[in-house]
Parts: sequence; C-alpha cells; structure tokens
Amino acid sequence: MTGAIPGEQPPEQRPTGEPMPRQRREPAGPIALHVDDRSGSSVITARAAASFEPVGRSVATARSFVRDTLQGWGFADIVDDAVVLTSELVTNAVVHAGTEAEVLCLRTEPGVRIEVSDRYPEREVPLQSAHAVMGSPDREGGRGLQLCAALASRWGVEYTSTHKNVWFQLDLPERALGTRTAGPVLPIDLLPTADGRVRVAVLQIDRKGSVSAWNEDAEELFGYAADEVVGKPLTDLAAWPHTPGTGTGIAEALQLSRWEGSYGVRRADGRVTPVYASHLRVRDTGGEPSTVCLLVRDHERAVLQTPSRVPAGDQGGADGPSADPFEVFIGSPAPDDLDGLLQRTVERARDMLDGDSAFLLLATDDETELEVRASTGLPSARQRFARVPVEAGPGRYGSARMPAVHEDLTSVPGAVPLLAGTGMRSVVTVPLKVEGRLTGSLGVAAEGPGRYSNEEALRLQFAADRIALAVESARLGELERLRRGSLSFLVEASDLLAGTLDRDQTLALMAQMTVPTLATWCAVYTIADPASDPYLSYVLHEDEELIDGIKSLLSKIPTPEPLLTPGAQVWPLPGEVAHQAALRSSMRSLGLAGGPAQQLTASIGPTLATASAVGGETVVLPLVARNRVIGMLTLGKPTDEHFRQEILELAEDLSRRAALALDNARLYSERTAISQALQRSLLPPGLPHIDGVEVDVIYRAAGEGNEVGGDFYDLFPIGDGAYGFAIGDVCGTGPNAAAVTGLARHALRLLAREGLSGPAVLQRLNSAILDEGDRSRFLTLLYGELRPQANGGAEMKVVCAGHPLPLRLRQDGTVETAAEPQPLLGVIEDLELYEETVTLDPGDVLLCVTDGVTERREGTRMLGDDGLADVLTTCTGLTAGAVAARILRAVERFASDAPSDDMAILAMRVPGLQQD
Repeated sequence: MTGAIPGEQPPEQRPTGEPMPRQRREPAGPIALHVDDRSGSSVITARAAASFEPVGRSVATARSFVRDTLQGWGFADIVDDAVVLTSELVTNAVVHAGTEAEVLCLRTEPGVRIEVSDRYPEREVPLQSAHAVMGSPDREGGRGLQLCAALASRWGVEYTSTHKNVWFQLDLPERALGTRTAGPVLPIDLLPTADGRVRVAVLQIDRKGSVSAWNEDAEELFGYAADEVVGKPLTDLAAWPHTPGTGTGIAEALQLSRWEGSYGVRRADGRVTPVYASHLRVRDTGGEPSTVCLLVRDHERAVLQTPSRVPAGDQGGADGPSADPFEVFIGSPAPDDLDGLLQRTVERARDMLDGDSAFLLLATDDETELEVRASTGLPSARQRFARVPVEAGPGRYGSARMPAVHEDLTSVPGAVPLLAGTGMRSVVTVPLKVEGRLTGSLGVAAEGPGRYSNEEALRLQFAADRIALAVESARLGELERLRRGSLSFLVEASDLLAGTLDRDQTLALMAQMTVPTLATWCAVYTIADPASDPYLSYVLHEDEELIDGIKSLLSKIPTPEPLLTPGAQVWPLPGEVAHQAALRSSMRSLGLAGGPAQQLTASIGPTLATASAVGGETVVLPLVARNRVIGMLTLGKPTDEHFRQEILELAEDLSRRAALALDNARLYSERTAISQALQRSLLPPGLPHIDGVEVDVIYRAAGEGNEVGGDFYDLFPIGDGAYGFAIGDVCGTGPNAAAVTGLARHALRLLAREGLSGPAVLQRLNSAILDEGDRSRFLTLLYGELRPQANGGAEMKVVCAGHPLPLRLRQDGTVETAAEPQPLLGVIEDLELYEETVTLDPGDVLLCVTDGVTERREGTRMLGDDGLADVLTTCTGLTAGAVAARILRAVERFASDAPSDDMAILAMRVPGLQQD
C-alpha cells in the first residue's frame, strides 16, 4: 500500500452508504495547522516534534518519543492510547508509504493532539462524495483509521500536493481529583522498607548543568550546605556508572524530558551514597529550561520508582502482538547502548524473582574472570568493574558456568564474593552463554534466607538464554567503539610524545594523557639506573587541590617494586595507608571536647579527601624501554571504583609508548649535557682584567642547542704586560667547525706564549690546520697583541688574515679601518703575512666582528661593512659593553628571521681622560 491509508479503496471502488472520515483540502504548499478548526478554542501550551526515517525500527522509536513526551507533560492517563495510535499511523507512513514520517505532539488544555505526516505526493485526493471503507478487524493492516475512530476524541485526514497528514485528539478524562493509580492492599511485612523518616532531596539543575537549588533533605543526605554546592556542576557530585565513549552520561540524561534510574552521590566525607533518582525537564515562564531532580536513598526507591507494566504500545502494532521472549523480558524499545541494556536486565531480573538486589557480570576474553557491569540494590559505584574469578571454588556451586542456588550465604561464607558485607542471605546465579561459550553471569539476591529454589533458577536461566545473544552483540559493539577510540587516543598520544625531547615535559604529558581519560589520578616514578631506587617524579589528579595530599602520601610509603613483567599489577598499599591515616585523624578529632565544627572539618578534611581520592583500585604499570625498567606509571581510582579490563589494556599500550619517549628524552638530555660540556671547553674561561682598557665580548652560536660554532674569540695574557686577542671564523657551523675552533684557539695561546710574532703564530697555525687533511677547513682570523701605554693609550699589533677588517671609532665620531686584508688560513702552505701597528688614543674604540654580523640579510639587502660603520658612528662616548650591545641590537633589528650564522663581537676601548 504505497501512500494509501490501509483499508481505503480507490474512489471508483468504494461502495455507497459507508461513512467517510472527515477530510479537508488545503492549497498546495506547507500543511496549515489550525488548532481552532479542530478543537474549538484550544490553546497550545507545549509542542514537541520529531522526524523518522522510512525503516522498520522507526516505529518503535516513534512510540518511545510519544511515550516520553506525554509522560513528561503529566498525561499518563492517555499515554497508552496515544502510543497505540501513533504506532499504527507511523507504520502506515514508513512501512506502507515508504516515506519519512513527521510526528508532532501539541499539548492543549483539554488534552493532546498528535499529527503524523508522510511525504507521498502521488496519493490521489479522494472526492467528497466518495465513501471510505474501513479495514476489516481480521486483516493484518488497515486498522489505523478504525483505531482513530474508536479511541480518539476527534480525528481527521488532510491532503496537500506533497503531504498527507493524519491527526487525532485525545482528551483527558474528566474525573474528580483523587487516586490515579493504586495497588492492592498488602500485609505490613511485604511493604517496601524505608527509614523512619524518608528524606527526598530536591535539586534543580540549570541549563549549564550546575546546581541552582538544594533543599534541606539534600543537606541531610549528602552533608553539603546549599551555599557549598549551588553553582557547581552536578557532575562534580554524581558518581555516574558510565564509561567514556559508551552509554549515556549524566550530561545527556539531564537533557532528556524525563529520566529515572540509579547512580551515586559523593558525600562531603568522601563516601558515595547510592540513590534512586527521578529527573523531569521543565522550563520557566521566560522559556529558560532546567531539570528538577528528586533523589532518595537507593533502598527507598519505591517512593519514586514508576511501577513496571507491560508496554501497551508494543501490543498494537501493524505486525500484531510481539511474541519475542527478549522483548517480553526487556520491554520495547530495548536500550541501544550496552549499559542501558544491562541495567534494565538486572532491574527486570530482580522484579521477576521479587529480589532485593541483582547483578550482571561479563566474562573477560580468556573466560578466567568476570567483571561487574551492572547492579541494582547494591552499592553500584563500589562494585562497578570489580573482577571475580569464574572458578571461585570446587564443585558446580563454585563455578559461574553452571546455575547455582544458595539458600543461606552465612553458612558458606565467600561463596559469592560480590555480596560480601551487603546483608544478602539467599542468591540464585545463572550463566550467560553464546554458542556454548561463557559470556557472563546473572544473579538475583534477597536479604532473607531460603527465598530461591531450582524453580526460580530455571526461570532466571530461561531469561538469561533470551538476552545472552543481545548482550554479547551489544558488548562487541561497545568493544569496537572503544577500540576505535583507543586507536585514535594512542595516535594522538604518540604524536604528542614524539613532539618533545624534554624529560619534564614528557612526564607532564604522560600524566595529562591518563587523567581523567583513563584514571582519576596518576603518579610517575622514574629510575635513574638499575642500582637506584624509584623516585616520585610527577603526580596529577583531576582536582588540583588534592595533588599535594596524594604527593605527601606517596612520598611516605614504600615505592612499588619495579617489575619487568608487562601488564598492570594491583597495588593496595596507598588505599590502605590513606584509610588508616583518615581513621586515626578522625579518632583524634572526635577526642576534641567543645571544639567548633569548623575546626573539626578543617582538621580532618584534607586527610579524608586524600583517603577518598586514593581509596579505589590502584594499579602499577612498568615503564620498560630497551629491556630496562626506567620507571613506573601508577594509576588510581577514588573510593570503591575499579578499572575495567579494556582501560588497563589501553593504559598498557600507552605505557610502552611513554616509556620509549621518556628514555629518548633521557638519552637526549645526557647527550646534550655532554655536548654542552665539550662546547664550553672551547670557549675562554673568562676575560682577563686589563688596566687602562675596557673589553667586552658578545657571542651567539647559530643552531638549536649549540653553544659554540665556527666563530670564536679569545683574550689572554702573554707576559710583560702584553695581551693576545683573536677573533676568527671557521668555514661552516656546528660540531665539525667547532673542532677546528678548538684547535685554533688552543694553538694560538701556546704559540703566542712562546714569544713568536703575530705572523709567525699564524703561519704555524696554518700548517697545523693543513695537517688535519680531509678534516681541515679554511679559517679567517684577526690576531693581535695589545699593550696598554703609560700615557693612557694602547698600542696594538694586528694581522688580519682574510677576516673582516677591524674598525676604529675615534672620539670625534669618525670611523676608519684599522688594518689591511691578508690571505686566509688553511688554503695554501706558504703564507707571507705581516703585522700592522694601531695606536688607540683615550676615548677610541676598536671593534672586531665576524662575518655573521656584516652578512646579516633581509631579502636582497645586507648590512655590510658600510652599514656596520654607520652604526658604530652612533656609539661615541659609550663603554665597550654598550658598544657591543648596540651593534647586536642593530644586527637583530636588521632582519626579522633568526640569525643563520654564528656571530662574535669584540669591543676594546681606551677610557677618556675625563674618566677614572
């Protein structure tokens, strides 16, 4: 039936005398919705709309949409009828018409109007004179309009050239105020258990997820005053049973029109209180949305919990009543996410056997352990992701592979480790199996003994067999999503770790990548060498205020034993020590007589907070690189929380990458330290003090991490009041050039102190460079001998072997060259060099630079000798240090790029007569 309403006939086939549903014709274009035309003077007070794709599962999604919308509006009395009609009409659109369906819910004063539109443009518009034929009740389809006529207060069909719109109105029943739903009279011993006074915490959460209202019962239940929590995100308080990347989180739940379920709330003392909550999304008169949350303690959930009922909307679909045992047990629609499916499973199992609690565990890949994934009636935050062995003891009752019934757990302590200390006495457990393979375990427990027998075990096993395949399929889907997320996480982590060779930054990255993605807190221990003890190098917690407390705790306890064995090892010591410290602190505080409450809180607060932060599971992963343990990565959870196996496997992958990055950073740091030590040995240890002459040097080596390059300088005493000075430039930069730099500087000192003249010193240095063979490099060098004069001047004898010429700045501001160019070193064997004499008068400056200064470029421009001379003319009256600094600033400002060549600036000045 493409586009036609089931049960209708073409106009020429309609028999006469049959009633015809009310129809309206609209002009071509968008459908016009006129409330007054259908329901008198109704006023629309709320509106909700959704579109559904032309696939079979859209029918169930549309039913859920209408049910949630009407329950959120408080129209529980007409929800079932609305769901039945919506199911039929959406089935007509997406199954028979094969088009997208649009569902619009309008709340009015009398009740609700729902419109279902499809987009089938080829539907023939019926004639007004024709009569409709309703479908037969015995047919599979064709009941849509019959149901509208039978259930709706008003209904109708509209056509345009592009749409068909079927609408129906359901009015709220008129009855006196009083009981809407009721249960049977029960004996007192069968009533739900509650404390003497039931406290209902009322919270209001604003659009941003922050607490805006907090009543007195909330203060009593959770220990926070209103002014302590108002304005803080609810996520800071809620211990939500949710794994990142899977399931529905609390932020998503707060956006739903209505939500009901269990989670935990962290108290002021650090403990988690399991609660049952009912959330309702509302808006104020200004249109601002917020969520009202009603919370009671989990064992008092009967105060808020909606009574379970058979989903009526699932029994009137076009395909007839559902007979699928899975749908019967879980309900329809089934949750799409694994966490939702598991939670609904344990709740239905508990209700089916009238138990006080229920739990569901999933098997690990090797089927040796079971991991708690959902529970109800138990402290879920404490149990979530806890692991128990599949074979807990000998015999069938100690194995999760077989059904088991325990009439009284007090007679067999430890038979079900998960229930230790919970007060449960009797329990029935059954396995979940897929194709003969153990995939999980489902259990229901009660506080009284002897509650269960083999009959209940058979009923629970029947239900487990119905859901096992769906659970395994959802689990595999979750694993696939988690693995994809893990690959993306590891790729990003590898990029970040590969981007730095700094040890401290690598440690910080390791911690920041694990918190809070993998753990609540972490600590990194490093081991310098096999003979050293582990050292606590870095600590991080998602709450910065707790870092110091955790660091203090870890520094006072023995470090974990470094093991080469891969994988995560449980380390219980931090949690045990923190618990004992908190207990001692609390006992000491209780011994304070008459102390104000503020002092009590201040004295025990940090210890309790630290105990809560590290009170959960703590694991240690070795950091192994190049077959050596170089450290340990410690991950921790807060009180009563455990790691899931997939997270530990991801952490193990991360630890391998982090260990290699940390070891690379260590090797780089060691080699850098060696390189810097060798480079510093090539520089002069310091400048000697020369009476009557100011001397200053500025040196810049090109390249990251280089302290010495191809440029060098030296100033050293020769004897008899004379000083040798040199400034040179080896061809190239980097370590190879630095090797020739060391040869030249040390040779100059040795030869000059032998009493040789300047030309003789350079000739012998030239021979030494040529003796290096293939490692030799040509060298430009300015060498001179300085002798201060008694009259206040200074005499210099200089040899300029291929080097930029020294410049002399006179006291009147004129600049001139102070030497003649001569051949450079390292090219030819027989050099003919000579020395020149330069006399500096008081106030004169002699400036010597390398070509990194004069060849500074900006595009096609170059500073050059003339540019350097122009800068030097502005340095009259400056000290030697100020002259060198001004030259460097001029070079740096000449071009925006970083210098690509080494630079050395040597300035010598004879103070003026007016100076001391």
